[in-house]
Amino acid sequence: MKVGLLTREYPPDVYGGAGVHVEFLARELRALTDLEVHCWGEGAAEGVLRHKALAGLESANEALRTFSVDLAMAAELQGRELVHSHTWYANLAGHFAKLLYGVPHVMTAHSLEPLRPWKAEQLGGGYALSSWAERTAIEAADAVIAVSRGMRADILACYPALDPDRVRVVHNGIDTRMYRPDHETDALERIGVDPHRPFALFVGRITRQKGVPHLLRAARSFDPDIQLVLCAGAPDTPEIDHEFRELVEELERVRDGVYWIPEMLPRPQVIQLLSHAAVFVCPSVYEPLGIVNLEAMACGTAVVASAVGGIPEVVEDGITGLLVPYDARHPEAFESGLTQSVNRVVDDAVEAARMGAAGRERAVRDFGWDQVARRTHEVYEELLKQA
Repeated sequence: MKVGLLTREYPPDVYGGAGVHVEFLARELRALTDLEVHCWGEGAAEGVLRHKALAGLESANEALRTFSVDLAMAAELQGRELVHSHTWYANLAGHFAKLLYGVPHVMTAHSLEPLRPWKAEQLGGGYALSSWAERTAIEAADAVIAVSRGMRADILACYPALDPDRVRVVHNGIDTRMYRPDHETDALERIGVDPHRPFALFVGRITRQKGVPHLLRAARSFDPDIQLVLCAGAPDTPEIDHEFRELVEELERVRDGVYWIPEMLPRPQVIQLLSHAAVFVCPSVYEPLGIVNLEAMACGTAVVASAVGGIPEVVEDGITGLLVPYDARHPEAFESGLTQSVNRVVDDAVEAARMGAAGRERAVRDFGWDQVARRTHEVYEELLKQA
């Protein structure tokens, strides 16, 4: 079976959950099929073709640049028997290949443009183009993979013309051999975290979706002994970058122990931070699943997360962590809930350890990438039998 896997992110250029998904899925799929990865970037590697935007579009809207990459990808997909695209950045390439070569198109939905209206702040008019690209591809795809049951419900609500039988749920995964408790402390020492005080940890991009401003406001009322480590970078826009910096400065004026790491840390350092955190905090206002919660759980850390999207399918309230209800109309209540939940977890080290152990057990049992790849490959086989 010759499969083309289409994505924006691929190692070494991975900055979000979709990129992590494709990285590990590709690793497992190579044992099951003849896989060719098409991604953004430059350079060459065995089984990987990198594409870049058309020359002359350097100053064009990001959506137009994306479409030119999609055209380049589609031109190189002849001979593939099935194509599988990830995110709107690659969806049109999959759709073009379906039409041009008459092959099945599978797309995995990691998020949905209609549920991310703040992207208009980043893309301007390009948001209308990204929304059009997603709708065109998703309504014509032979199969749509949702990364959670919550995501499947969102897909069908946003795109009612889509046949529900074409939407399958295959959860995201986690490599629990890689993400496991690390008892070394060199990364903490490099940052300057006080080893005698607990710290709450956030890892994610500075976007509206990740809800980090809510966390920064909630942190004003964390117990005084709690430190806060923010592995936060890649702001969507200068405006949200400015807002984030102002909130960090305000927080630093009222409490000590605030550490902001704007650059992307190597994975081993992130694993060490996840392992030593007293609590991992995920304040997302929209999250189809949230791989980062799985990463924290696999490292044996209790999680406090917003009860949105697919997060409740990963974080079991009261068992592997605590869930905080989110309502956009009442941000103060959400922030208060974050504060109370973080304080509660940190205040009871025995209970936090129990939650962390339960999280590790659940990650190992239910979210292995080998299972994700096997279920994905079954979707491929089903479509090729129908072709």
